[in-house]
This record gives sequence, C-alpha cells and structure tokens, in this order.
Amino acid sequence: MATLSTTGRAGVPPVPPADAMHLSLVISTEETSFDAVAMRGTWQDAVRTAAALGYDGVELAVRDASRLDAAVVASVVREAGLTVPAIGTGQAYLADGLSLAHPSEDIRARANARVAAAIHLAAQVGAAVIVGLLRGRISGDRAATDRRLLESMRALQPIAEQLHVPILFEPINRYETDYLPTVEAVLEVIRRTGSPLVGVLADTFHMNIEEASIEESLRRAGPHLRHVHVADSNRFAPGWGHLDFSRILSVLRQLDYRGYLSAEILPHPNPHAAARQALEHLRAVSRAPILGGGT
Repeated sequence: MATLSTTGRAGVPPVPPADAMHLSLVISTEETSFDAVAMRGTWQDAVRTAAALGYDGVELAVRDASRLDAAVVASVVREAGLTVPAIGTGQAYLADGLSLAHPSEDIRARANARVAAAIHLAAQVGAAVIVGLLRGRISGDRAATDRRLLESMRALQPIAEQLHVPILFEPINRYETDYLPTVEAVLEVIRRTGSPLVGVLADTFHMNIEEASIEESLRRAGPHLRHVHVADSNRFAPGWGHLDFSRILSVLRQLDYRGYLSAEILPHPNPHAAARQALEHLRAVSRAPILGGGT
C-alpha cells in the first residue's frame, strides 16, 4: 500500500478518510519566479482560498523554512480545516542556487541546512519534504554527482528519521534538470539510501515528457510512491490538456494509493479558474470505475 499520512501530532489536522481522493493545491509562502503556483498574494490568503474552493490540503513551496514560524503556519492551516501533505524546497535552487549535489562543499552545506529546516517545519505540520530541483544538476560525471547527493542524504536522513518525516524525490524533466529525470532513476537513488522514509513524488507533467508510459511508471514506483503532483500535458489544470486522468487515477486506485493529488499548475487563465478546474476535474474522474474491473 502506498500511503502518506500525518503523524498525529497535536495541532495537526487529520488526513481525510482513506476512501476519499485527497486533493491539495501548491501555494508559495512568498513571491516566486516559479510559474506553476496557481495562487498569488499572501500565503495565508491562498490557504483560505484553497479551503473555500474545497481542497483538502495545501502543499507549501518554501524558500527558507527557518524564516517561517511553524506554530503560525500550523494555526492558519488548522483554522482553514486543511492539512499540509508536503513542503517543496525548489525555491532554494531557483532563487539561491543551492543544491544537495553541488561540487562546492559550502553550497552543499547551505542546501543541507535548508532541507534540515524544511524537515523541522514538516515535523510540526505533519508533512513530507520534497527534493526536486534542489538535488541540482550533473557536474563532472554522474558517479561523482551521485556520491555528493548521497553524502548530503547521509547527513539529512538521521534528522528525518528522528522526526519521522519522509523525504520525497521528484523526477523532473530534462528541460529543467539533467539529473534524475525518470522514476527508475529516482528508485535507484532510493535503493542506495537504504531508508524506508525516502520515497517517490510522481509528477504527471514531467512524466508525460520523460516516461514511455505514465501508468507503467506509477506501477514501477509501487510502494515507494508517496505523493503525486497533477498537471496536464501543457501544465495547465487537469482536463485542459491531453492527459487521460481517468487512466492515471485508475492505476493509483489499483495500487491502493492513499496519498494526495497535489495540483502544481500554471495560473491559466487566472488563479481561481485554474484551481477550480483542477479540483472539479479530479473529483469527477475519481468517481469513475476502475478501468479493467472494479468500481
């Protein structure tokens, strides 16, 4: 069973019932150059908007978690009746040039500190921590890049294990990074970490570019699949491109996936319309029968 749940800490809202498809919306805690964040304005307003639209949670894109008051974050999310399934770290790469596999020891140390801060925040809100762009790019040869990444992970895993926070690697397409673009590449890194807390975040937009079959790649991720980003082929809201989300969700249900579908989408034609479309389309297809049998 692929599942991601909160740890039941005080003040953390419970995950919705297991028979529901849990939907979250990616929001940023500050202004960002990253395009695929539907909401704009303050993160507090974005949380309330996501709740008003009917989402179950918000995934927080965070540049530096040490600058956030975890108690305030937990309070705002709790008052909105939402959960935080995951915390993204990519802005530390986009805005500050940090990466876990960088040739510079100083830059790696700063990247490690950002992830450690995100782990501490995640522990307070019942979330996982995402390693996407923050892993960096291949520098030198692939083997040397792998060694640097695994060295960073050896420093971070004890913190994650002590606080029971999953670390999720996201395959990202070749146009954004040349390192770990596929589910299979990420699974190899996960095997080398040797930690059950390290898992896969599958993103339908990236998979549409890199995977021969989205559905078969989800099956290969299997029990390591802990979180799913949803966007259509053009990174618009699901239903506004050519991906067949009925097939994708059917595979997830066959896998007994009980994590979140998190909309990481362009704010097209505007933030509210995009967020509403993602929610309505995914709710509709989640009610369809499982393809190939079942209900």
